[in-house]
Amino acid sequence: MPVSRTALLQGMPIFGAVSDDAIAFLLQRARLTQARAGEAFFREDDAASSLFVLESGRAEVLKGWQGRELALRVLGPGDCFGEMSLMDLQPRSATVVARADCVALEIGADLLWQLCEHDLQQFALIQMNLGREVCRRLRATDELLFEWQARAPGSAPAPASVAPRG
Repeated sequence: MPVSRTALLQGMPIFGAVSDDAIAFLLQRARLTQARAGEAFFREDDAASSLFVLESGRAEVLKGWQGRELALRVLGPGDCFGEMSLMDLQPRSATVVARADCVALEIGADLLWQLCEHDLQQFALIQMNLGREVCRRLRATDELLFEWQARAPGSAPAPASVAPRG
């Protein structure tokens, strides 16, 4: 198993503090997925059961809106995508298309279940890290939405739908 893949995972927030043994367990069983420039890893609304770690290449996250696909984010080596569907068990929320030839590690729900049976503590750590990463992205999105609302002519941020409890 290439050392570079181990280092790639160890440098990612979702694998932060995960043991070398658990990383090796995942890498021994993860699928390598290749996508040529222009090919989709997956499309919005596809059924989902895995996350991807981009090892090489460049990809773009696209979201459909009014018959068009709008770019949300460009991904490079070390970026993770598709993890949200592992947590909420919903179809893909966006499309990810290779913009250059790509190689990605695919870690499926089945592999995470195997890790759970092998080492429950390391599985729980990855699940907590996934939750933190999704929360980090949600906070960033909330901030962008707030700024957009605050800058809109003649508008103020929408009031909270539920008053905080004291």
